[in-house]
Amino acid sequence: MVLEYVLMENGLEIGKDIELINNISFESTSGAFSADVGDYTVEFEPTASALEASGKGHVVASLGTESGYVPYTVYMARKSYIKENPEIVQKFTNAIYKAQLWMADHTSEETADVIASFFTESDKETLTKIIERYKSQDTWKTDPVFEEDSLTLIEDIMENGGELQKRVPYTDIITTDFAKNAVKNTK
Repeated sequence: MVLEYVLMENGLEIGKDIELINNISFESTSGAFSADVGDYTVEFEPTASALEASGKGHVVASLGTESGYVPYTVYMARKSYIKENPEIVQKFTNAIYKAQLWMADHTSEETADVIASFFTESDKETLTKIIERYKSQDTWKTDPVFEEDSLTLIEDIMENGGELQKRVPYTDIITTDFAKNAVKNTK
């Protein structure tokens, strides 16, 4: 949906200006691309860098950069859970913010060292390159506050993709109190 949104925002019409193959499962797209299905593919890391390293493709653009800040990662809990466990929710949010601060204050190499055990298919050099790319694109937020314009963007994208019939008011689904408290009180 993000690709479709970016194409539309750049004046390209699917079916007229571009053929979009969207019947390939996401876990199979890099293999299909490697087998010469399509001229472009949308991949997350570390798959994009693996295609590049194999000489089968080149990262030419970032949908995140082209679309604006899309909130790919959010944390959700039921209202009842939040009401019954505010201390746990606050501690979790504080931990997320501390990780964001750590990322901002450390080099790509240091970050690669920390996350390497979770990405065993990639070597440290590749991880460092990926992290550096994300940092240069301003991919990672530096605070945990989910802004209203991010919800508006994701709703625009979902609406454009035919997956959203009705928008939900920001204040009905987003709680920023814990994030704002984390920013205010975490050092």
